[in-house]
Amino acid sequence: MPFVFKRLALLLSIAAAYAADKDVPFRPAPAASFASNQTNARVTIGVDPYVDEDKVKVAFGKLNPYQHGILPVLVVIQNDSDKAIKLDALKLEYAGPNRDGVEATPAKEIRYLRGEDRPSVIPGPTGTPKILKGKKNPLEAWEIEGRAFTARMLPPGQSASGFFYFQTGLQRGATLYLNGLSEAATGKEILYFELPLR
Repeated sequence: MPFVFKRLALLLSIAAAYAADKDVPFRPAPAASFASNQTNARVTIGVDPYVDEDKVKVAFGKLNPYQHGILPVLVVIQNDSDKAIKLDALKLEYAGPNRDGVEATPAKEIRYLRGEDRPSVIPGPTGTPKILKGKKNPLEAWEIEGRAFTARMLPPGQSASGFFYFQTGLQRGATLYLNGLSEAATGKEILYFELPLR
């Protein structure tokens, strides 16, 4: 084997070893496997709040939305019926133990909840101001919108998953109310789901 090919083989093996060592990719579990799940009309929904540091790191990397006042809740919907399900009118509401409701904040609006820091201005040695850049807004990370729930339709036998974001903290005894699912062909609404957050 020529020297050039040996070097190439060595570089490829190093790259493969490095790629295998990277973080575990984010893959949600099936809806029925969550501690909080419910089935109505052969549609199963599982929810999981992401506040644990290890789970948050797998889904969001260095960003922890919960540290910035945003509660991310993973929602997985499994359609085991023989009909397609419309999800475009899906609505979620977080209710604490005192039943105060908080609606989900759209993922595209999360970045505006905390603006970037204003740049600091300090006088320079010659009297001209020097502008110091402010810190980047951490809520502008691609994971916020990239991991959000975006499915509009769910064919039979398929599942969809993604995060919904709430401007609240996780409280013991909280419940997630979910409605707005309907059969695509008939428009018949599927019963609402009431899922306790554990």
